[in-house]
Amino acid sequence: MTQQIPPAAPDAPRTEPELSGVRNFRDVGGLPTIDGRRVKTGRLFRSGHLAHATETDAEFLVSLGLHTVFDFRNTADQALEGPDVELPGVRNVNIPLSDPAAGKEFWTMVRDGNVEQLRGILGGGKAFARMVDSYRSMVVDRTAEHSRVLHALAEDSLPALMHCAAGKDRAGLSVAVTLLALDVEREAIVADYLESNAPHRRYRIRRSSDAPEARSPEVAELLAPLFDARAAYLAAAFDTIDDHWGGVDRYLAEGLGLTAGTLGRLRERLLD
Repeated sequence: MTQQIPPAAPDAPRTEPELSGVRNFRDVGGLPTIDGRRVKTGRLFRSGHLAHATETDAEFLVSLGLHTVFDFRNTADQALEGPDVELPGVRNVNIPLSDPAAGKEFWTMVRDGNVEQLRGILGGGKAFARMVDSYRSMVVDRTAEHSRVLHALAEDSLPALMHCAAGKDRAGLSVAVTLLALDVEREAIVADYLESNAPHRRYRIRRSSDAPEARSPEVAELLAPLFDARAAYLAAAFDTIDDHWGGVDRYLAEGLGLTAGTLGRLRERLLD
């Protein structure tokens, strides 16, 4: 049975449980802030979707004492993967964010398209550009959603788990925004984000065909920008904050409507 991992010492490597039905799970605790503080362990978690969580996985998640699970998937995601398993005593909050490669037709092509079709929609840097643009748009167009999450964390929603489908993009950016509000070092935010590339964390690409062509090295290369966590994506989000608001402080205050009091409560709840 999966066991809860006790909090590590501040400078110790972070450990994690082995969850068989949930990808990309980890505790965000331990990350350093600019002023030398640390994000508390056992307060904020991130993962892929919970639709395939086993009974043992669910028991472990319940053992964390979660108050809220934030699900950033849209209805198309939920139709594909299924709803999250129900965790007794845990509030489930669905706040759909734009999919980094949005569109049912697009994802149908990703899963069913042949090599020629994939070259047309993803080749020549198109997949990478699509991802960069999506991160930029999630910053500018989803301020209300990110504001809602941060206000909830400051008030009554901890411990919390944030997830989307893969736990990489929509959850990844939402966690990054939360960490920016906590004054976590940029390098630490990026390092945590890039942990989604570990082989045991990665989203399993579903291709409808088992033909060798459907899983060829060329297809893998064409799809890679969609399923990789790349520092350039997060950098695009950070640059957009700077370009649009002139920096993180104005983004938090004007874009997300966070007052000094709300930021203070957020940091009190999440920082040692």
